[in-house]
Amino acid sequence: MTITEPGGSQEFEHDAPKPKPGPVRPGPGSMGPRPGAIRPGPVAPPKVTTVSPVPASDPHRFGRVDPDGTVWLLTAAGERRIGSWQAGDTEAAYEHFGRRFDDLHTEVMLLEQRLASGSGEARKIRSAATTLAESLPEAHVLGDVDSLAARLQAIVEHAESATAQEKARREQARAEHTARKEALAAEAEELAANSVQWKATGDRLRAILDEWKTITGLDRKTDDALWKRYSTARETFNRRRGSHFAELDRERVGAKQAKEALCVRAEELCDSTDWGPTSATFRELLTEWKAAGRAAKDVDDALWHRFKSAQDKFFSARNAANAERDAEFRANAAAKEALLAEAEKLDSSDPDAARAALRAIGDKWDAIGKVPRERSADLERRLRAVEKKIRDTPTGGVDPEAQARADQFRVRAEQFERQAEKAAAAGRSKDAEQARASAEQWRQWADAAADALTKKR
Repeated sequence: MTITEPGGSQEFEHDAPKPKPGPVRPGPGSMGPRPGAIRPGPVAPPKVTTVSPVPASDPHRFGRVDPDGTVWLLTAAGERRIGSWQAGDTEAAYEHFGRRFDDLHTEVMLLEQRLASGSGEARKIRSAATTLAESLPEAHVLGDVDSLAARLQAIVEHAESATAQEKARREQARAEHTARKEALAAEAEELAANSVQWKATGDRLRAILDEWKTITGLDRKTDDALWKRYSTARETFNRRRGSHFAELDRERVGAKQAKEALCVRAEELCDSTDWGPTSATFRELLTEWKAAGRAAKDVDDALWHRFKSAQDKFFSARNAANAERDAEFRANAAAKEALLAEAEKLDSSDPDAARAALRAIGDKWDAIGKVPRERSADLERRLRAVEKKIRDTPTGGVDPEAQARADQFRVRAEQFERQAEKAAAAGRSKDAEQARASAEQWRQWADAAADALTKKR
């Protein structure tokens, strides 16, 4: 079975129709702008005031097939014979010529998208649209050809304005690239003139050069002038950096001599047992060491090893002596703890005997000697509390039952206070409040009992 189209005698099989060339795709040479090239921006889509076309897949509205197989296209200008279908039923003819219209529709749509997105050159898009528009009067398709013609005309009309926009964008991009290089050149000049961060500035100047290479599209004269500014700045910085390190080498020689003298002095002091003054002297030597500057790294490391070895020897000996003293102080604290336990158990019901016993404890306390500094205040506070208790106890008899009752009330108050603390720590605010209230009540009863005892004496 064959299909014959007007204008020629070519025949082809119905079940393998000759493919229509698809939409134009960019070749290897048009895969987008090269790195650094000026890339055109998006173009506003054409504004075409046309009636929305009937879907391209509905060829029945735009053509007919005669019983003899003649295929007609219906347009606003009238009917046009586009082929003769002898390959089967008429639906197959509609499907075949409808697919060919779909191909044309796809090409037009791609041109519109390329123009709207700026992904292609407007000049080439206009040429392609013109070629397609010229082929429509002879196109062997079934579909809304009039709509395609209107859309192609809109593409042609708007391609010229898009071309002008592309030119303006290229000029704007050139100005922006020029401004970027001017800013980089100015930064390089500022760094070269003022920076003393030699490594960081050297790294930054290399980074500027890397960025510089990515900026293209400037005119040759402007690009050469800006490059000369950057190159001069880099050379200026390199000269300053070279002078700095030459001076640094001279300073390192002086630092080496000063630190050698400090090592000799430290080694003379390392065996001293005059802990306080020698510790102060080592601190002064360390201050001088830091102010002496740095020698070459390997020399500086070796000298520091000498100095630190002498320093460590002295401070290790001092720490050993301090550790022995601290052990003695801890033993003294334990002895005073034992005396406190004895003092806190004194029976205040016999004030005279209690005072005599406390005096004996005080004599032993003074004879024990020093305790660790962090323990001293607490131990003295506890001893003063016992002394006050004994001193404030009046002479005379005390009712043991009344004293026991007062002590019981005070113990109960302390129990409720501890319960309140635990409840508050656990977040049980209500329980904590109740416990505090109970503690306050028992504390009042204890105070009342203590007052009663005082009045009886």
